[in-house]
Amino acid sequence: MIEEMDFENRIVSPEYSYNDNDNEITLRPKTLNEYIGQDKVKSSLATYIKAARLRNESLDHCLLYGPPGLGKTTLASIIAKEMGVNLRVTSGPAIEKQGDLVAILTSLNEGDVLFIDEIHRLSRNIEEILYPAMEDFSLDIIIGKGPSARSIRLDVPHFTLVGATTRSGQLTAPLRDRFGVLLRLEMYTPEQLAEIVMRSSTILNIETDMDGALEIASRSRGTPRIANRLLRRVRDIAQVDFNGKITENVAQAALSRFDIDELGLDDFDRKMLNVIITNYGGGPVGLETLAAAVGDEAITIEDVYEPYLMQIGFLARTPRGRCVTPLAYEHLGLKPNSSSQQSLL
Repeated sequence: MIEEMDFENRIVSPEYSYNDNDNEITLRPKTLNEYIGQDKVKSSLATYIKAARLRNESLDHCLLYGPPGLGKTTLASIIAKEMGVNLRVTSGPAIEKQGDLVAILTSLNEGDVLFIDEIHRLSRNIEEILYPAMEDFSLDIIIGKGPSARSIRLDVPHFTLVGATTRSGQLTAPLRDRFGVLLRLEMYTPEQLAEIVMRSSTILNIETDMDGALEIASRSRGTPRIANRLLRRVRDIAQVDFNGKITENVAQAALSRFDIDELGLDDFDRKMLNVIITNYGGGPVGLETLAAAVGDEAITIEDVYEPYLMQIGFLARTPRGRCVTPLAYEHLGLKPNSSSQQSLL
């Protein structure tokens, strides 16, 4: 059985960690010109923002969706900056009562941007408050209870709602339809991540050459948050055990200490693949059975560990369960057996 791990502390986890806080704020680009990658999203936003400013109107409501760690929060702050307005930040789980949302909306100024992270986690009754606010910039509030209850309509300033979600499929259709701009963020290429690493190195005053940046980028799972996290950890080892400069050899030596291989797989990824291969002949194996074998929760495996392994073609979900692919066998230096190959067909 694999020793249980705290996935929030995994260095290659794309999820936000408390330790990322100050560094993320420091490294976030402030304008679209500074923002690296996501060219289609940037081009669309630049057009929409320019048009809205020419009309002296607030920007249409925007929905940003895609895997975690790609820059949705950063884009929300850039939208506010480019529009020349204030940014108000909250999250779906933080809005527990209708009164919480009413207080936020009534405190906005004309044209402000309201950013709701994890918007798919808003409760249904909270969403119902949002509908008239997004469409008509008004709130329908019920005062009193029972027969004496009455409804009043309260106007709110014109604002832009920017919603971010990693699970767009969980958004209700009425809420999704009220967004005028829907933008999907894609995974980054190693070359784009290398640019981000070089930019972050300059801000953090870390001497890094392009080969070292590419080495970090290639192990960052296509995610800027992971690239910046790896950069900080490699910096520590470069300063203590080397001359302080991050080169290709220094990056390789540092990342090997964290058991992060050339594809960004960490020790848990490899152990989970080995459990499927060793204990279950490469699969298929059911999710609950796999969770029991590795000593973790099924939802953690499904939401945290599996997505990247599936993206790079190392793991497949079949009607009968999870299967390790020949690519994973090759990466681990193992030879696939005929039964494992047959199970993928």
